[in-house]
Order: sequence, then structure tokens, then C-alpha cells
Amino acid sequence: MSEHDDEIPSALSSEPLSRAIGDRYLTYALSTIMHRALPDARDGLKPVHRRILYAMRELKLSSTGGFRKSAKISGDVMGNYHPHGDAAIYDAMARLAQDFAMRYPLVDGQGNFGNIDGDNPAASRYTEARMAKPSESLLEGLAENAVDFRPNYDGTLEEPVVLPAAFPNLLANGASGIAVGMATNIPPHNLDELVEACLAMIAKPAIEDDALIDFIPGPDFPTGGVIVEPRENILTAYRTGRGAFRLRAKWEIEDLGRGQWQVIVTEIPYQVQKSKLIERLAEVIQTKKVPALADVRDESAEDVRIVLEPKTKTVAPEMLMGMLFKNSDLEVRFSMNMNVLIDGRVPKVCSLKEVLRAFLDHRRDVLCRRSQHRLDKIAHRLEVLNGYIIAYLNLDRVIEIIRTEDEAKPALMRENWAVTDGAPVFLTEVQAEAILNMRLRSLRRLEEMELRQERDNLLAERAGLEELLGSEKLQWKAIGTELKDMRKQFGKGTAIGARRTSFADAGEVEEVPIEAMIEREPITVILSQMGWIRAMRGHNALDAEVKFKDGDGPRFALHAETTDRIVMLGANGRAYTVLGANLPGGRGMGEPVRLMADIPNEVEITHVLVPKEGEKYLLASTAGDGFICPAEELIAQTKSGKQVLNVKAPDQTAACVPVSGDMVAVVGENRKVLVFPLGELPEMAKGKGVRLQKYKDGGLSDIRTFTAAEGLSWKDPAGRTRTETDLSEWEAKRATAGRMAPRGFPRDNKFN
Repeated sequence: MSEHDDEIPSALSSEPLSRAIGDRYLTYALSTIMHRALPDARDGLKPVHRRILYAMRELKLSSTGGFRKSAKISGDVMGNYHPHGDAAIYDAMARLAQDFAMRYPLVDGQGNFGNIDGDNPAASRYTEARMAKPSESLLEGLAENAVDFRPNYDGTLEEPVVLPAAFPNLLANGASGIAVGMATNIPPHNLDELVEACLAMIAKPAIEDDALIDFIPGPDFPTGGVIVEPRENILTAYRTGRGAFRLRAKWEIEDLGRGQWQVIVTEIPYQVQKSKLIERLAEVIQTKKVPALADVRDESAEDVRIVLEPKTKTVAPEMLMGMLFKNSDLEVRFSMNMNVLIDGRVPKVCSLKEVLRAFLDHRRDVLCRRSQHRLDKIAHRLEVLNGYIIAYLNLDRVIEIIRTEDEAKPALMRENWAVTDGAPVFLTEVQAEAILNMRLRSLRRLEEMELRQERDNLLAERAGLEELLGSEKLQWKAIGTELKDMRKQFGKGTAIGARRTSFADAGEVEEVPIEAMIEREPITVILSQMGWIRAMRGHNALDAEVKFKDGDGPRFALHAETTDRIVMLGANGRAYTVLGANLPGGRGMGEPVRLMADIPNEVEITHVLVPKEGEKYLLASTAGDGFICPAEELIAQTKSGKQVLNVKAPDQTAACVPVSGDMVAVVGENRKVLVFPLGELPEMAKGKGVRLQKYKDGGLSDIRTFTAAEGLSWKDPAGRTRTETDLSEWEAKRATAGRMAPRGFPRDNKFN
């Protein structure tokens, strides 16, 4: 063992694993929250977007100038300010140029920047970009010390901490992002309405969110649409910073003549890809979830035009759209979570008022900093002007000093330029430097009147700026003027500023039952032994000959209508439902019913029925338990079915018969018959039920209900109908064993 074995290098330290992981994960979380996912409440931008706009400004890509390759822009952003992947930077820049994603696009793109169908932008080497007009408003004031700067990631350059932001971009364009433990999702709004709200806040700082909603009734999405969220919910969302907005597509009816019509969708909800919406509508047609919809076509060019053809002209357009809103992305729910960084440091879920207040306070800070910067520039210029005036009044002496002195600058500063009997006047270093840097051609322009006029103008401007900085009232007035200028550029009177999203009452398109949208026609439902189902047109004879696949044969046949819900009861006591209109036609062999409903392969279908409103059914298991169930409780809303009768293997469903009359007759596999009053059975939505008949061995074979006055009927072995009115021999209390069946009772122990 060496003498160095017990030495631990000083660079190593020991700490619990949980603390080490926790500290590092916290660092990562803070970095994600502050530098990636959440926008700043002041300018509404994340760091990547802020760096893109700043880099475009440094490249002098103004909204009226030329375009540059997107690859050049994303490369500069990556190399100078944002040390992340160029693909991520380009994707972020491309989104800023998409007019269907941004309410007020910040980048003016040339080339393929993607479309509302969901197609990706072309590669960065093919597209070009420059700043859009709104982004210039966000950057205005950077050269006037409006905001703080910080070193870039390698310390070679500087970048702004936040942009001056002449309009509330956070709400105007919205934002979305997922951080660690928190997320944000802010919808875009109308700039004109935001300016009105800001002016109202300036006039009345204590204004409440309830009053602000009068100016900002809701989001304004770039793709338009119709908001159907109640005003109370919108107010709650803006007051708390969390909520949701129901957004529907905008549609209209196009008359085709002769009573024919079709629906034209002209605006789709925000962030819904049109191609996927068309696919979803096609799937709705294929699965017959909306039977009234016959076809969907995309006839869009520059605008959105989706054609929806109804199956029949008798269906109401409102009914058709009501079902489509429920079953497709023609209606979406946009969740709002106004989680933003306050002062670029503290994440907070803010109300509408808090977000606008953060913007206005930022604008005031920008105004004061720009004013102070201008004051400093004026002070410097006044100093230079005073030097010029001295030089003009003593031009010959200035020229003499410059020609004769080896060091002209110190000589100019030593010279007393005072008028006779006046106080001594000396040039400062700045003034001497400015005089020495003058060109000879400028000497003729150094006219005293012009210099004094410029000095007087600067003195007046300085007085105004000093008054502005000393008066909060004047500051807010100036901010209001700036906001009104923004409204002139991007307000409702401009092409980009008009509100696109409208409001409506959701009640105008109510949800309707599927049956109301289907043309009612008679059908004959046939289910084969192997589980293939089909619907023949019309009410055919139930024993009519029908073709089946090899090895298959008839099992169930019943009359129904296309608007009916067909219920299949499995041996497991579970009810499965299919709509008559969704059944395949009778020309072929049909389709496996197990594809239309999630019926396990091992579960046998024991009964098929068409439950009608107001009817009741008597359900019973082979164990001899049962109850009365209302017809509507047998209808399942999902493909997986609905458990109605609780049975345990090896028991299974034995009977499902319609209830009529006042008595119940039950026969067991032991041929014992029991008759008791119907009132002894409970009415339940689901369950095991109560004991119907007691057995030592075997189980329940059949059950039926009848009217005591009419008697109990059955067919004897010879096929003749026999009716027994005196049933006193078999009448007893429910759950007793009963007595042997009367002579002539069918050998299969079935009443029918």
C-alpha cells in the first residue's frame, strides 16, 4: 500500500445524490423557464424571437429594404446571439412570418414559409426574409439607450435584455411554451382594442378587469372563426389568467337551386391544420358518426373553402353542423394560461390588467430613458455649439493658433476667449476637439445666426424634456400619443387591423340526436351464426331465404328502421349498440359485427332487439336471477358496450323479453314452472337482480310475462297453441322451486 492511497484529490467533493441531482435539475428548470419557454411580459418575446429581430436589425433588413437569405439570418443569430440549432432558429423565424400563426407577423417572408394545411417551410437556403413593419415598432429606441444590454454568450457582442416594444405584443400576437413544471398559452388579440384598453388604464389606473373586457371582448385569431364562449367565462379567464375559449369554424349555406344546398366553411379554428381537418371529416363520413354528411371537398385557393355536402336536403344545416362541431375540429377549445415573466425574472400567472400594466410601466421606463438619452445628446451638442460660436467670433485667432502652435489643442484650451472686461471663457476639451475636426469648407457655414438658432432650438427642446421627466402626467400623455400612433398604423382602419374573429351564442347551433339527421327507412336486420351483420332494405319476411357464407347460417332476423339503435346482448350480460343507418347494405354478406362493436370473440350474442322509449325488458341469467330494466338503459354510447346484467361464469344471459301484463312465468331446466306477480320484481338500470326461481341442479331455461286474465300460452309438441288460465297449481312466491310443467309442455322447456 502506497503512502498516497489515502489521499483524495482536492478537486473532488462528496454530497448526497439527491441534492446533487436536485441542484442541477433546478438549474436546468430555471434556464428553461427564463431563457426558453416563457415570454417576457414587457415585449411579449422569448429570447430566440428577440435575438432574431435584433440580428435582422443589425443586418439592416428594414421593412422597406431588400430581402436576405434566411440561412444568412439564422446563421448570424446562431453565431452571435443564440447558441442553439439552426433548424430551431429557422423554425422560430418562419413562424414569425406566417400570417395564419401570427396576428401581426413580425417577419416579412419571401418564398415558401409553410401554409395552413400544415406543410413545412422550404429549407432556409431557398427562402428570404426581412423585418415586417410591426417588428420595427418593437425595436424603435434601441439606439437611444431605451433598454439595458448584456453580453452575448461568448462576451464578444452585446444584445438587448428586452425590446422597447411600442405596442403590447404579448397580447397582440400571443405566445405558447412548455417549461419545467409550468407552461404558457396566450391567444392573440386585436391591437386596436388593446390600445383602447391601455388608454383607458392611463386615464383610470384603478380600472378593473370587468371594465377592460368592454374594450377587449376576447381574442382575435389570425384565422378568424367564431368564439361561442359565454361572456361570464371570458371575464373569469381574463380576471384569473386561466380559462378556455370555444372557437368554431365560420360557415355559410350555399343555395344550389331546386331545394339543394351545401355548407361552405370559410374560416377554420386557430392552429387547426386544414389537411388534418379534411382527413377527420372524411373519417367521420366513413365511420358514419354523422350520417347526414355525404361528402367533403377542399376547394381552397388563397382563401379557405371547404365544401360539406349533406346526404339529404331534408336535414337542417344547423343539425348537420351541430354534429360536426362535436365530432371534428370544426370546433376546438383554446386553453389560456397567461404565465409570463414579470421584469424578465419572475414567472407569474397574470390577469389581463396585470399584463397591460407590465407593458405600460415598461413603456414609461423606455420613455424616460430615451428622454434622458436625448438630454445627454443635447448637452453634448450645446457644448459643441458654444465652441463653434466662440470660434466664429474669433476665427482669425483660431486660425493663427492652429497655424503657429505645435500643439494646437492645448493652446486653444489655454486661450481666454472672453469679451473685453468679461469673465474668462475657456474652451473645453470637447469644444477644442470639435473645432480642430472642422473642415475648411465648413468655415463659410459658421454663421452666427444659424448657430444661435440651433442652440435656441436645443435649449427649448431640453426644457421640454426636463419638464416631461419631472411630470408623471406628461409622461402618460406622451405614452398615450405613441399608442395612438400605433393605432393609426395597425388599427381597425388598416387592412391588417380589422377584427377577424367574431362572437356568437353557442345556443344557435345546438347538439341534436343522430336520429334526427337520418332519413327514416325500414330495414330488416340479419345477424348470422358467425357474427356477420347486414341490413336489407324494407321489412322483408323474417323467414325469407338469404345467402350466407359457406359454413354460416341464419341466427337473428328482426325488423327495424335506419334511425333505430340495434342492441345486442352478450352472454356476459353486456349490451352493445349499433345504429341502424351504420349497418352495411344487404347486397353483400355484410360485415363482422365485432368490427362495429368491441365484442370479445369468446362472448356469444344471445339476444338482438330494438329497444323503444317507454318499453321495459325482463333480464334473467341462467343462475335464476333477474330484474326489470328500462329500454333506454340497454343502449350503450361507446363501442365497448355497457354492463347491464351482472353474471359470473359459468352463468350467462338466459333471457331478455319485453314486459307486458301483470304476471311472470319461469321454467327451469328441471321442467318445473313457477308463476308469480310481476310486482315482485325490482326495476333497475343494471345489476344482478333478485332470485326468480330456486334450483337444486340445473338453471333457468325460459321466462316470460303475461296477463293473468288471458292465461299462459305455449305450443305443444304437435305445434298447437295451448292456453292455461287456471294457474293456481303453479302460483307461489318468487324464489320458490315451482311444480312440474303441465302435460303437453314443450320438450325444449321454452314457452315459445
